Amino acid sequence: MFKNAIFATLLFCGLSTYAQKVAPPQVDLRIYDIIEEVSANEIEADIRRLAGFGTRNTFSDTVSNTRGIGAARRFIKSDFEEISRNCNDCLDVFYQKDFVTKEGNDRVPKDAWVVNVVAVQKGSKYPNRYIIMSGDIDSRASNTMDFTTDAPGANDNASGMAGVMEAARVLSKYNFDNSIIYLGLSGEEQGLFGGRGFAKMAKDKGWEIIGVLNNDMIGNIEGVDGVIDNRTFRIFSEPVPPTETERERNMRRFYGGEVDGISRQLARYVHRTTQTYMPEMNPMMVYRLDRFGRGGHHRPFNDLGFPGIRIMEAHENYTQQHQDIRTENGIEYGDVIEHVNFDYAAKLTAVNAITMASLAWAPPAPKKVAIGGIVEPSAKLKWEKVAGDNVAGYKVYWRDTTAPQWEHSRFVGDVDNFTLKGIVIDNFFFGVSTVGKNGNESVVVFPSATF
Repeated sequence: MFKNAIFATLLFCGLSTYAQKVAPPQVDLRIYDIIEEVSANEIEADIRRLAGFGTRNTFSDTVSNTRGIGAARRFIKSDFEEISRNCNDCLDVFYQKDFVTKEGNDRVPKDAWVVNVVAVQKGSKYPNRYIIMSGDIDSRASNTMDFTTDAPGANDNASGMAGVMEAARVLSKYNFDNSIIYLGLSGEEQGLFGGRGFAKMAKDKGWEIIGVLNNDMIGNIEGVDGVIDNRTFRIFSEPVPPTETERERNMRRFYGGEVDGISRQLARYVHRTTQTYMPEMNPMMVYRLDRFGRGGHHRPFNDLGFPGIRIMEAHENYTQQHQDIRTENGIEYGDVIEHVNFDYAAKLTAVNAITMASLAWAPPAPKKVAIGGIVEPSAKLKWEKVAGDNVAGYKVYWRDTTAPQWEHSRFVGDVDNFTLKGIVIDNFFFGVSTVGKNGNESVVVFPSATF
């Protein structure tokens, strides 16, 4: 009897140790269902409806039900509300607005309210942690001060806004641990006013933002250079946050991390998730905040220290951006519906949806990740563990210092430290992620301290 008790105890301890080392599944099969549920037809219908409002200039008509920014945002809000009714009121839908004035703003023709449309799907375990997908409601003509001329903005940016609405339709059918925000922003063309206002509100409320996926132009496959490509898309991300401290800047000089800020890690997450679940797509990392000298609505979030990236088509056509509808020298100008590829827009919407689902099902990232191993033959990492019964353990990543993506990884179990024997700290960069029991991971965290 006594021997049996001892054997049982030893067996239990052995199984417990073994359980810590058993890796969770490599994929979450629900992600494939999400990809299949994204509908190009639904996206086409929403793009056509948005482009049909004539102009969505931020300062256009707010009273008409058929024309202008007011009609567009009411349509978006109504669509979010219908989605919410279909999921037993799982979305909190509301307007968020800020007043902007002509004084001091050279791209503001008159004082007006900049109104965003918001739909929040609350998480069950971590309701104050948010992953955000945003699109822009507004459009513009050649002259950004012209708020009466037709500016259908079919690709810029009805495509991104329709993608947000479709993601809400699909993901609202699921329950998540973290919260998701589906966000329509206004005032982008006049100076990113909608994003500024919403980011400030999030900061004031103390929200923990996992990441912002800004979708701005996701429907064009034929570039002004003649290249046609319906598989490649770009992911823009800044290298390090503008809010980093002097200490953090000094650490980077000696320990590295010039391309390992929180937004860059988010971009890598999108890249890896796409390659895992949608290998037919070709994600293209671009090491820039945005296109050369230009801006997008992820930047206001970056300005306040939140991780945020821009997802968009690979090949732009400038004859179809910020142009009055016209024909000159045989060239047709204007952002009209005929230039949008709805299947491509659906693919990029799916990229967003699976990224948000993966993050929303994942546990929080580890805190206080530190690295050691100076003048030693092995690299050492330690971190603060995440509380929760959905944590399977942690994964250590490393890569060559010149590599754009994480090249190697090892699941190390439910521990708070690990030594990579034989891996010399000088020759690689390192990071740690939290892995859920369902296989979904947090964003990789680059070490912020040494020991």
